[in-house]
Amino acid sequence: MELQIIKILFLTTLAFVFTILWIPLLSNFLYKYKLGKKIRNSGDTPIFSKLHAHKSGTPTMGGVLIWGTTFVFVLFFYYLYKFFPNNFTSTLNFLSQKETLLPLGALVASALIGLVDDWLDVRGKGVFGGGGFKMRHRLIIYALIALIGALWFYFKLDWTTIHVPFLGYFQIGWWYIPVFILVIVATSFSVNETDGLDGLAGGTLLIAFGSYAIISFAMGRYDLAAFCGVIIGALLAFLWFNIPPARFYMGDTGSMSLGVTLGIIALLTNNVMLLPLIGFIFVVESLSVIIQILSRKIRKKKVFLSAPIHHHFQAQGWSESKIVMRFWLVSAVVAVIGLLIFLADKTLG
Repeated sequence: MELQIIKILFLTTLAFVFTILWIPLLSNFLYKYKLGKKIRNSGDTPIFSKLHAHKSGTPTMGGVLIWGTTFVFVLFFYYLYKFFPNNFTSTLNFLSQKETLLPLGALVASALIGLVDDWLDVRGKGVFGGGGFKMRHRLIIYALIALIGALWFYFKLDWTTIHVPFLGYFQIGWWYIPVFILVIVATSFSVNETDGLDGLAGGTLLIAFGSYAIISFAMGRYDLAAFCGVIIGALLAFLWFNIPPARFYMGDTGSMSLGVTLGIIALLTNNVMLLPLIGFIFVVESLSVIIQILSRKIRKKKVFLSAPIHHHFQAQGWSESKIVMRFWLVSAVVAVIGLLIFLADKTLG
């Protein structure tokens, strides 16, 4: 167990250092080719446009740092073991079919789709009518990715159970497929909505992946814990340059891929019922959007000054740093509650 702790901490630290080292390369590329975020004032979101007008032109696609580092690390240590098989390289290799193959595939696939969306957005064009994908198109894409994952879980892994803390495992049969799709779509949508202030999505994702790294380790899934650790290291490096004022933004290539991956890890550990706690801020953000949309359609009135809810507080006069840090604190406290429930359930079980 001590060796596994060393492995996870080593890979996490190495991922941080590696990401820091290649940040200037990506940053210079983004600024050189002017791949900046467009803050459009269409009249539909006047408050948002006014509050964020000064951010127009700041490069996006920074999420490449996170999934790019993770992808490189997985392949490097896998082939290092293949070419130089010994105890040391075997320990560092964390690519395994049972634990990390599916999260890695989902991470890269959804990241590439998000990258296309970011490219269309910064160029102000798209196959669906300008400015990248619309929300309905994103939801369709999330659902298609989730469907592939659901079929993999159901037919390849024969996964048909859901674990509820303190109540045990419940056999739900083919219902696992729609449940899986719902979780992935909801998580990816929520993370995407949270990515609206400097450092907000990065910090809350850091807490969420840290929590599932602990859960994975406690379950003996050391490769999955190492996978989370590499993402954490890359996220830490990303946050160094993303805190206000951000040098670049995560973009859809980051928020989409990390949201999908977080949902898959929650399902892979069979602790998806803890996800609303561990990702509490994501839930609040997406609910605020849903409430706002429904209220405008049914009541013809807004509940929030602007949605998601972090823009509401911003419109009320809260500084960006105050919102981000308070959301981090809330996220950390509720995530700890989720971990306490996991550990209590594990002990009693």
